[in-house]
Amino acid sequence: MAKTAPAGARLSRGFGFLAVLGAILVLAGLVGLVYVGVATLTSMILFGWLLLIGGLVGLLHAVQSRTTNFFWLGAVVAALNLAAGVVVVRHPETAASGLTMFAALLFLTGGVFRVVGSAVVRGPQFGWTLVQGAFGLLLGLLVLMDWPTSSRYVIGTFFSLALLFDGLGLLAVGVGGRRIVGMVNDERARETRAGAPTDRFSKSEQEGQDQSPS
Repeated sequence: MAKTAPAGARLSRGFGFLAVLGAILVLAGLVGLVYVGVATLTSMILFGWLLLIGGLVGLLHAVQSRTTNFFWLGAVVAALNLAAGVVVVRHPETAASGLTMFAALLFLTGGVFRVVGSAVVRGPQFGWTLVQGAFGLLLGLLVLMDWPTSSRYVIGTFFSLALLFDGLGLLAVGVGGRRIVGMVNDERARETRAGAPTDRFSKSEQEGQDQSPS
């Protein structure tokens, strides 16, 4: 029968897997930042396939629920996902332009709300909220002024930065976790070595007592 790996070894392997995955994501993020146009098209195609898969899953779920009131709502949502997925996969550049416009409007709207809210409320986070709002307004205006040319690099930049920061987080967790597990294992090994002579002495003393005449 195969022996089960110790818990420390399993934890170490798990954290090692996280570290490797984080390194892969960091590398992908750096490559995406270098080739931003390719990253934009790749992210849009992945988004389109996710819409297609989500539409198929939603359609199957709607068919399974055809005897309930959920059927028509689920069928309509699934059909919309399928249609959007087909459009995004077949025309990723056009979809990137539309999504870039939506992102710019979202930045502008969020920036306006933050600036106005911070000016009206003037809470303890007034300065930080004002800076966030101004940054959102500036980013939205920069994207809109260069649109539709900005659609070639905005989505790819955001996608690559998300991969980079997620990878750095996983890499930090993996390396830190392996280091902590190694420190715990070393401490246990030192405690075991320190307690081994005492155990042997106690065992010998007990055997001597058992052999002594009553």
